Amino acid sequence: MKHFYLCHRLPERTFKIGRWYFPVCSRCTGIYLGYFLGYCLIYLLDLSYTLNIMFIATVITAPTFIDGTTQFFGYRESTNTLRFTTGLIAGIGLLILAKGIKFALGIKWSLIT
Repeated sequence: MKHFYLCHRLPERTFKIGRWYFPVCSRCTGIYLGYFLGYCLIYLLDLSYTLNIMFIATVITAPTFIDGTTQFFGYRESTNTLRFTTGLIAGIGLLILAKGIKFALGIKWSLIT
């Protein structure tokens, strides 16, 4: 099996349209879409990066961690819908965390939104 550094790309955990599989698994698809939606939300809502917002952003990434960890250790089998949904929420949270850390460090360049 080939090693992929950003995503495992297992066919049974990847969305499929016709005969074509997405290039990343359903969880990563959700995370990448969450990044995009988070980027839009940040500029529409004009967030202030308080400790409360950073705490909420951290908490909303937890379902992805729990879903992935419990599946990895064999406690249960996740579904592609659950993987996608938790990934979507985590993508938004991770982008907010990245932007908040950038703000806290006083970084002026715009590599992270």
